[in-house]
Amino acid sequence: MKSFTEKVAAITGAGSGMGRTLALALARRGCHLALSDVNEIGLAETAALLREARVKVTTQRVDVADREAIFAWADQVVRDHGRVNLIFNNAGVGLGATVEGMRLEDFEWLMNINFWGVVHGTRAFLPHLKAAGEGHVVNTSSVFGLIGIPSQSAYNAAKFAVRGFTESLRQELDILRCGVSATSVHPGGIKTNIARAGRIDPSIAALGGDPNNANLKFEKNFITTAEVAAETILRGVQKDKRRVLVGPDAHFIDLMARLLPSLYQRLTVAVTRKHI
Repeated sequence: MKSFTEKVAAITGAGSGMGRTLALALARRGCHLALSDVNEIGLAETAALLREARVKVTTQRVDVADREAIFAWADQVVRDHGRVNLIFNNAGVGLGATVEGMRLEDFEWLMNINFWGVVHGTRAFLPHLKAAGEGHVVNTSSVFGLIGIPSQSAYNAAKFAVRGFTESLRQELDILRCGVSATSVHPGGIKTNIARAGRIDPSIAALGGDPNNANLKFEKNFITTAEVAAETILRGVQKDKRRVLVGPDAHFIDLMARLLPSLYQRLTVAVTRKHI
């Protein structure tokens, strides 16, 4: 997809962060937008920022963990816009907890959004992208889909799964030659509210962490703005990249995972002991 002009993009998690900045960046390129989020206030704020945009914008409250809701939204997008060319499965949440201490309910909550939300979004929109004749699936994984991190087992599990799911999808689409492609996005520390809004379990105290301040401390490592992230992702889609690394930390972590696939774990333990 060399141009976004007059295309139609659907974005989950559009009420804040990267979802919002992707919407603004696409609107500047003349792309029509179908936006969703579980946070209706944030979604309305994004829509207000797009009020002067010369593109059609529709919004819908959607919980990506709800399979029926996201399939219904995909059908509604096509009714509203006539077609859909891109789906950005961007919605996500965070959770800090040890494997032993993590509440099963929290694990399921994260997986339902971060993994199953991507699966539901992909499967709901894929037939419509094929019908449009030109389409792209953009699934947000993470640098934590490249390496494992203490206290992030649930998040790692979801993001590794998104990476594998998307890479398999991309190969299937290559074989089918149906005019649709797929990209796995791996952001590093992006300056959004995902850490602040995430859940922290008291069990991280066993690793030396402070459950009351862990989110804010983790957030200090975020170095890339959401605006830069959005531009990087859109360039990656235009170049039809299989994997998009977002931020210098993402490139460093990817290199470390490739060169030190086992040793990096020792390094991570050492760093975590000092900074968790």
